[in-house]
Amino acid sequence: MIPYHAITRDIQVTVRPVYLDGQSDVLSKRFVFGYFVRIENHGPEDIQLLRRHWYITDAKGSVQEVEGEGVIGKQPIIGPGEVHEYNSYCVLETFTGHMEGTYTMEKAHGERLKVDIPRFDLKAAAN
Repeated sequence: MIPYHAITRDIQVTVRPVYLDGQSDVLSKRFVFGYFVRIENHGPEDIQLLRRHWYITDAKGSVQEVEGEGVIGKQPIIGPGEVHEYNSYCVLETFTGHMEGTYTMEKAHGERLKVDIPRFDLKAAAN
């Protein structure tokens, strides 16, 4: 799994995508990709992940926009020096594509910031 990194101020986001061959079906044009996310707080105060905003683009240029509260039903608070990890998946109709986006975070004193999620490639059979 190739890691992709982005740093916004003191927050580092690393994503490792993987093609899920066993859940995909080439004949039905259903290509399933998992991705593992690691969010590291290198700052001096707590941050809370409030929202996510994804752009999922397939090889035909079709874009799905996904926005909502938290990640996998959680709005984690990440303390200084701490890490939050989760995994999720997406389904494309093409062999390749990419994802990118932002998280809306809030610092302990109330300041909100957009944290970049690095653009990462989705490639069938690329494990």
